[in-house]
Amino acid sequence: MRILFLGDIVGRPGRRAVHELLPALKKKYEPRFTIANGENAAGGNGITEEIADDLCSAGVDVLTMGNHVWDNKDIYNFIDSDSRIIRPANYPPDSPGSGYTLARKANCQIGVVNLSGRVFMPPLDCPFRAVDQIIPILKKETPIIIIDFHAEATSEKNALGWYVDGRATAVVGTHTHIQTADERILPRETAYITDVGMTGPRDSILGVRTDLVLDKLIGLRPVRFEVASGPLQLNAVAIDVDELSGKAREILRIQALKDE
Repeated sequence: MRILFLGDIVGRPGRRAVHELLPALKKKYEPRFTIANGENAAGGNGITEEIADDLCSAGVDVLTMGNHVWDNKDIYNFIDSDSRIIRPANYPPDSPGSGYTLARKANCQIGVVNLSGRVFMPPLDCPFRAVDQIIPILKKETPIIIIDFHAEATSEKNALGWYVDGRATAVVGTHTHIQTADERILPRETAYITDVGMTGPRDSILGVRTDLVLDKLIGLRPVRFEVASGPLQLNAVAIDVDELSGKAREILRIQALKDE
């Protein structure tokens, strides 16, 4: 079985990339499930119910989030009732929504977990202790567990990969919007990549107009960021999984591009 995981979807260009590039990837890789990080899908900050529905209609089965989960207040209207979308599990226990879900298709189901890092990120509960609590719950239902670790520090992401090696099918890093070239299968057959990358405008700085980011970095004054335009990119990984054991066989790094 193959699972496709899309990097952070940024704004309208990222949503266009999903609609225009995902069909060909699905035809090529034939994934059973498609997961995407959607925390930047609404203008670069948060997500709305309409956008979530749009992305799922385009072929995404589960949407994970991150530190921008609460940026668009529409999230409060549907996150409790929509099992397709999850937020980091290490937010306080009384936070809306859930940090994990079970996705089902035909006779197969997978567990998907969302965690947030704490290094150079907002202070949350420990992601390592959180995943220790969640894995046994999901293992009762399925051996296949995919973890989106939304974190800044590469060391923290790498540490979580080793921490759950052999207990999870895959640890896929998100948040930095830069695809890393360290995809591998760890010794106990957990697939790992530090960051899957970004789905959005290619000629940008992390999805934002380059001139605005440069103004902020050089002028050191507040600048209102806007999502860039132009050619599209879709970063992803395809993970081959043994359905019976939940072990990863292979992880493939994907970069799909489309000019205007």
